[in-house]
Amino acid sequence: MNIHSSRYKCTECGICCQSNRDLTVHRRIHSGEKPFECTICSKRFTTSRVLVNHSRIHSGEKPYKCHECDKAFSQSANLSNHMRVHTGDKPYKCSLCNERFRHTSNLQNHKGRVHGISKPYECPYCGKLFKTNARLKRHVRIHTGAKPHSCRYCSDCFTWHHQLQTHLLKSHDEGTSLTCNICRKKFSHSGSLKTHILRHKGVKPYVCSECPMRFCTGNELRSHSLSHSDVKHFCCGSCGKYFKLKLSVMTHFNRCYGDS
Repeated sequence: MNIHSSRYKCTECGICCQSNRDLTVHRRIHSGEKPFECTICSKRFTTSRVLVNHSRIHSGEKPYKCHECDKAFSQSANLSNHMRVHTGDKPYKCSLCNERFRHTSNLQNHKGRVHGISKPYECPYCGKLFKTNARLKRHVRIHTGAKPHSCRYCSDCFTWHHQLQTHLLKSHDEGTSLTCNICRKKFSHSGSLKTHILRHKGVKPYVCSECPMRFCTGNELRSHSLSHSDVKHFCCGSCGKYFKLKLSVMTHFNRCYGDS
């Protein structure tokens, strides 16, 4: 109840924190700020605790030891998961058959294998389903506007890794470039170059079934198809307003976030 009644509330997503320090750390999710840098691989993190956990990858340190067997772990959460082997605890229950499991991954595999649910991970914003939790996390960025990929040279942050790679190439001359033989424009991905060349040639193999419009890529066609639907899948993580198109919600979120 103290958490729900907390005065430390995020103005972007409404989540409540127990202290001002926790709120400051939480806001880095929205801003993309990562002030803690690994001295070995230069990877950046939002908190010093996460950096300490990451540093154990390089040092091989495993300070969390099981008192039942000889196994050791680099993170306390991994030890907690391991202890269920000894205690027999199964906290995750299938909502379809009530069978219980030690880990969420076991539960999701069970749903797919026994109940035929191939996409058990559901987006809390639009209800879209995904095969893996990693794909769901990437998708949720569309709704929240999160930009976890930050440039090591400047303050720019990006939603997707390929956007960061393009930025590094164009702004800081880092990375391998692919050049269009028609206009000499440079790209960081072969797929982007292929699509670009199709535009030069005027090739648009994807046709809308609702209108005469044609597109170079399947993604462009899928985005366009939403304009014929009344369903608004994309939600602004700042104000809660819904939009038909991903580009619309991303443009709106940047403006909405800047005004707050």
